[in-house]
Amino acid sequence: MPSATEPMSRGKSPKGPRFRAALEHWNRKLHYYAGLFLLFFMWLFAFSGLLLNHPTWSFAESWNNRKERNYDRDMTVPGPEVKGDLGQARAILRQLGIEGEILWTTTRTDASLFDFQVRRPGHFFFIKADFAKKRVNVRQSDVNLWGVIKVLHTFTGVQMDDPRNSRDWALTSLWAYSMDAVAAGLIFMVLSSLYMWWELPQKRVSGAVVLGLGSLICGLFCVGLRWLF
Repeated sequence: MPSATEPMSRGKSPKGPRFRAALEHWNRKLHYYAGLFLLFFMWLFAFSGLLLNHPTWSFAESWNNRKERNYDRDMTVPGPEVKGDLGQARAILRQLGIEGEILWTTTRTDASLFDFQVRRPGHFFFIKADFAKKRVNVRQSDVNLWGVIKVLHTFTGVQMDDPRNSRDWALTSLWAYSMDAVAAGLIFMVLSSLYMWWELPQKRVSGAVVLGLGSLICGLFCVGLRWLF
């Protein structure tokens, strides 16, 4: 047995084991910290997914129980320096004190009439502006907490069927970046789980069965429904 003062022979460098130990240490640490960060996001998406998947649950009814208000306001017509429908919509919203994501406006057959919608979780605004009369009508629909939870599941600020639409509310962008972080965190947690599973030889068979079963079911919905049915 070599003494402590003798140099280590080649092939016995501790760099490999040290790197592996450090990798396992940080993988576990980041795995559970990522899990804590994602905890409430995942609960939100799991619960809202259940609500969307079971629309007949009466306790979570939101749209039929919405509260509506309808009111008119005087307004200052946006000047010529305000360009485009989006700029005019923002100018009107500032006068009304309303914030939210502006949806694409309807086709304007009369330049003096301007209709558009604004949405934010829990609140829907249907706005009709009459530039000739300098009046604006607002129909506001407010849903309960269940409605907010369901909206957050699909709230992106863009319409998938209209590529021209883009996010124009700061909180929508913040929510979208948060969802990007959630997606990246889940990808990391899956990869770190695979690494921890592989490092446990006694769990490889049972883990492989569970992994294969999950892959099979996911593949059925992603690919199989198209090619097999």
